[in-house]
Amino acid sequence: MAKLVMVQQKQPSLSLIPSSLSEFTGIKLNPSVQYKRKVWKPKGALNVSASSAKKILIMGGTRFIGVFLSRLLVKEGHQVTLFTRGKAPIAQQLPGESDQDFADFSSKILHLKGDRKDFEFVKTSLSTEGFDVVYDINGREADEVAPILDALPNLEQYIYCSSAGVYLKSDLLPHFETDAVDPKSRHKGKLETESLLASRGVNWTSLRPVYIYGPLNYNPVEEWFFHRLKAGRPIPIPNSGMQISQMGHVKDLARAFIQVLGNNKASKQVFNISGEKYVTFDGLARACAKAAGFPEPEIIHYNPKEFDFGKKKAFPFRDQHYFASVEKAKAVLGFRPEFDLVEGLADSYNLDFGRGTCRKPADFSTDDMILGKSLVLQS
Repeated sequence: MAKLVMVQQKQPSLSLIPSSLSEFTGIKLNPSVQYKRKVWKPKGALNVSASSAKKILIMGGTRFIGVFLSRLLVKEGHQVTLFTRGKAPIAQQLPGESDQDFADFSSKILHLKGDRKDFEFVKTSLSTEGFDVVYDINGREADEVAPILDALPNLEQYIYCSSAGVYLKSDLLPHFETDAVDPKSRHKGKLETESLLASRGVNWTSLRPVYIYGPLNYNPVEEWFFHRLKAGRPIPIPNSGMQISQMGHVKDLARAFIQVLGNNKASKQVFNISGEKYVTFDGLARACAKAAGFPEPEIIHYNPKEFDFGKKKAFPFRDQHYFASVEKAKAVLGFRPEFDLVEGLADSYNLDFGRGTCRKPADFSTDDMILGKSLVLQS
């Protein structure tokens, strides 16, 4: 049985990565410098505006999206509680975050320890505490959400992190919020959660990101490219490399989550959230190199059908066109991404991979299979 533990951090935790930077900001590239480390300029600072204070629960919040979202909410003056299993520290100093900002955040963030799949505990603990708003960052299945709604009958808003992966594959792109969805997709649990929220009559909002990137990203998206660039290896990309995809920076997504809070225009609405521009796979490889200060990479194209990679994933993106319109979010919410792609990748590299940190170690085994066959064909 999970136990209820409300913990208010009194002292800052150990720094995740030591930094001399004064605040958690991104960078703006100096276009006159090529293949050298870029010059730091303020970009993507976590600035917020005042709003009425709410008692907010974040389901999750210690890995990626919630790390940035929780800081924005605390800066706005909200009382923020993270619901986690307690396996990771509730507060860790971010790369580039000042000691003062971290001390302020860690002194205010609260923790509710438990397993969200322990439905009776969820109902009991949440009904006891009472919350005005729930941000569900890690919910995957509808049955994980129902107990939360049961426990909080007076909930003002349920804000859900869904995925653009719910859309049915189509020849007509970009995806719009009104497009057909795929009930058999691997994200069907998120789709079912959106349906549950709509059926329960609660005030809900759902955001559908495409590919999310940025510092602390636990999915090997940009990191996959950075590993190969650092090692000076060719970049193996499936088929033509002209497949079009889309990336959205995690800090821009966190700001979008703030923009829907208490926003009547966001009531019972779905919004795609990502970067404004689309990019080909080949273009992404070159953008990663430019952002990190590496020479333009050698790109090797291959036919995935000619290889048996077993259970290993040879490329981190789905091999298809996959992108969504953010025009609704721009028109209704006033959403404007602060990062373009190269700036965002530079922010990720300089605050994470460029400091020697990564989520997964480099694995070039599938690359070697591809490159080995390529060399045979050329000989």
